[in-house]
Amino acid sequence: MDLLNIRTKVITEINLIPEDKLEELYNFIHYWRLNGESSPGSLEQTMQFAGCWNDMSDETFANFSKEINIRRQQAFFERRSDETSFD
Repeated sequence: MDLLNIRTKVITEINLIPEDKLEELYNFIHYWRLNGESSPGSLEQTMQFAGCWNDMSDETFANFSKEINIRRQQAFFERRSDETSFD
């Protein structure tokens, strides 16, 4: 994929970001560009969620997992549809 095509796709994705997430996106891009390959505190932020599903019943967790898979499939299907419009 050529650089212009990648830039176009990145800009398109940025334009689809909800306004309330733009600052978070900016902070991530700015930090990554200046300092490294991951966002600041990403490990610490991720570990805050460790074990957060321990108190769910097995049935609730199974439903939760199923819903996540459905939403991921829908999201990736929609992205593939959007991405094919650039070719």
